[in-house]
Amino acid sequence: MSDVRYPFTAIVGMPDLRLGLLLNAVSPAVGGVLVRGEKGTAKSTMVRALAGLLPTLAAVDGCRFACDPAAPDPQCPDGPHDLPSASERPAQLVELPVGVAEDRIVGSLDLERALAEGVKAYEPGLLAKAHRGVLYIDEVNLLQDHVVDLLLDAAAMGRSYVEREGVSVRHAARFLLVGTMNPEEGELRPQLLDRFGLTVEIAATRDPAERAEVVRRRLGYDADPAGFAARFAADEQALAERITAARELLPKVELTDVALRQITAVCAAFEVDGLRADIVMARTAVALAAWDGRTEVLEEDVRKAAQLALPHRRRRNPFDAPGLDEEQLDRTLEEHAQPEEPAQPSEPSEPSEPEGSGELGGSGEAEGDGDGEGDGPEDDGPGPDGGPGGGPDGGGAPEPTSGPEASAAEPDEPLQQPVPAQHPAPARESAPVAAGDPYRTKLFTVQGTGHGAQGRRSPAETTGGHTVRARRPQGTLSRLHLTATLQAAAPHQAARGRAGRALVLRKDDFREQVRQGRESNLVLFVVDASGSMAARQRMTAVKGAVLSLLMDAYQRRDKIGMITFRGADAELALPPTSSVEVGAARLESLPTGGRTPLAAGLLRAHEVLRVERLRDPSRRPLLVVVTDGRATGGRDALARSQRAAGLFAAQGTASVVLDCESGPVRLGLARTLAGLLGGTAVSLDELRPEGVASLVRENRHDGRRDSRQENRRENRATTMRKAA
Repeated sequence: MSDVRYPFTAIVGMPDLRLGLLLNAVSPAVGGVLVRGEKGTAKSTMVRALAGLLPTLAAVDGCRFACDPAAPDPQCPDGPHDLPSASERPAQLVELPVGVAEDRIVGSLDLERALAEGVKAYEPGLLAKAHRGVLYIDEVNLLQDHVVDLLLDAAAMGRSYVEREGVSVRHAARFLLVGTMNPEEGELRPQLLDRFGLTVEIAATRDPAERAEVVRRRLGYDADPAGFAARFAADEQALAERITAARELLPKVELTDVALRQITAVCAAFEVDGLRADIVMARTAVALAAWDGRTEVLEEDVRKAAQLALPHRRRRNPFDAPGLDEEQLDRTLEEHAQPEEPAQPSEPSEPSEPEGSGELGGSGEAEGDGDGEGDGPEDDGPGPDGGPGGGPDGGGAPEPTSGPEASAAEPDEPLQQPVPAQHPAPARESAPVAAGDPYRTKLFTVQGTGHGAQGRRSPAETTGGHTVRARRPQGTLSRLHLTATLQAAAPHQAARGRAGRALVLRKDDFREQVRQGRESNLVLFVVDASGSMAARQRMTAVKGAVLSLLMDAYQRRDKIGMITFRGADAELALPPTSSVEVGAARLESLPTGGRTPLAAGLLRAHEVLRVERLRDPSRRPLLVVVTDGRATGGRDALARSQRAAGLFAAQGTASVVLDCESGPVRLGLARTLAGLLGGTAVSLDELRPEGVASLVRENRHDGRRDSRQENRRENRATTMRKAA
């Protein structure tokens, strides 16, 4: 790999990404940029190329933390810096690998020397190295949550803290934070998205001429990196000089009252949470003006700042795609484009203006346009029984749910002239129906204590959480258990010749904390999409339940996968991934119809889990089977599905069966399947915690009512006996 960076000015297209990076180079206070895009779009190339454009900086000689000689950090571990000598050096680009450990980020403190010798032996981490430079995180969405928290806290406060059992070290850590991610591989939490100042969506160009130019330039760079860079040296120098000029102009830019009112009005109109968006927009608009060589913020700066700073702050749940309504943005800017007129004092006898008049009165006229809340049920054509199709509310002609009529209504039950097994009939596919609104679900966990990635579902030994016990260190000591260490060393003090107050410690005395928190799991959904699910017009409720479980998996940092079975076979609709958005999209477009190959679905799930155990042995699975328990497609279909269920029970796989059977008469096949899996069965009604609570309340109410009725009967009988 060549040491010559690919020139920033040689990258073709992607103007928004280019602008977002340059604005952060002009004003690091903007807060960094998150680059979202598909793989192979030169995200990393452009970020690495930016570092070569940043101005050089003066740093104190010998300081490992790159202190500014004009204003050295008074808390610098290498300080104090009195009359320091300084030298110029280029800005650092520090790349953070996905599998980085916490100690590598914040630095490591030698606790053994700190306790035994009283020496603060501190080795700086990547945050110290990135101070006054660029910290680049490729695939930031794949980092563990506690690692991301460390990075974003340091980026927000401009300082890194290392705390180890009462020994603390802190140093300045101000850097330009740039993260890249592929949304298909998972999303960041909304609160983490909000910590990035700007977000840019990129995709590969579909123009053949531009694609050809990209390939031509890349091949030219690979053949002769130095010669290729020389071709763009003049452009690179001009761009670097423009960044320096914009930095010098930045303090002189005026944010007018009109521009500030437009910024706050836009943030209010788009209902972003908190005030960070207002501050980021203001800083971005000022940087835009400086970049264009102006000393006053204009409306066009506010509009562009909104397009960069607000889309990722508009999300309300993980299934909302980032975006901005351009018409609403233009309308809000136009409404607040004029200076605010001072309020005229009114006479006490005059009535005040009607509520809603003035510049804020019409700010919500267009709210809710196109939200689809009032749309009627979808017309999916004839239902599987020949009657009208049902919408999300279950409308249409009522269907029998039990008895002979119910069996006749099932499209996957061959009652007359069955098709030979060697020539299965094609599945009669129904149009996909919309999912119901997601809701909070019960918490399902994997029993036992795991050792997987930190999350919020099942109990596990993690780097966070509460301390449950102590043990001998396994590798480098990072979480000292002070009490256990002292207890281990105390009996040997006389034999070790202790003379003063200080303890005599040996390496074998040290103990580390074992902390118990929660881990993330692999939640594998096995969804019945056969005709028996659609015939009862319950697919909307079933999709709503699965969507709710998907949201629960997102909130608990799980990986998810989805298998659907219908017709003659099962399909891996979603390979295990961290992207809940993709799972929701696949669920929304899921068609229904045909037979119920339950055994095929379970066997496919067994194979997927086998492969995932090889890829990630520490991540424990949770199997969620969504079915009514029916199995068709042969005389022994039910027996084959029961044998397949026994495979999961033999391996001890945690499982939950979401029982979709409905009607007054139920066969209980789903609950039988849950018993064979060694798991639990939950109905759609029991999936909601409030549904369970209301059921308990109803049972208590019925019990109290029965008790009162029994007391009244006993009192009446006693009265009659006395009267007799």
